[in-house]
Amino acid sequence: MEDFILKEIDRIGQMLMGIARKLGLLNDVPPDYSLGDVKEEFAGAGLPFDLDTVLLQDNPVLYLVEEAKLSNQGLETFIDIIFHSDLEEERKRALLQDALTYLDGKGYFSFELHSLVTD
Repeated sequence: MEDFILKEIDRIGQMLMGIARKLGLLNDVPPDYSLGDVKEEFAGAGLPFDLDTVLLQDNPVLYLVEEAKLSNQGLETFIDIIFHSDLEEERKRALLQDALTYLDGKGYFSFELHSLVTD
C-alpha cells in the first residue's frame, strides 16, 4: 500500500512538471500565462485537486501536502507555476513564503523558490 501511495504522489508531481513545461515555465524565456491558463491546464491534466479549491483554503500549502498529498518537489513545482501567473502579487508572495517555511522546515531547500524571493 505504501508503494502505491508513493507512486501516486510521484505521478502528481510528474503531472505538475508536464503542466509547467506546457505553460513555458521551463524555457529560458520568462513565461507569460494567466491564472485562467493554469486552471485550464490543471483541469485538462486531471489533477486530483481543483485550483480554486486550493486557493480558497486558509493555508493552501498545508492543504496541498496533507489533503492532496503533494511531495516536496510537487509543492515546489506548484508554487513555481502559480508564482509566474497573474495572481495578485500579495497572494503570490504569501504562498511563496508559506511554501518556503514548510519546505525549509522539512529540510528541503528549493533553490528555485528561494530565487524568487526579493527583499
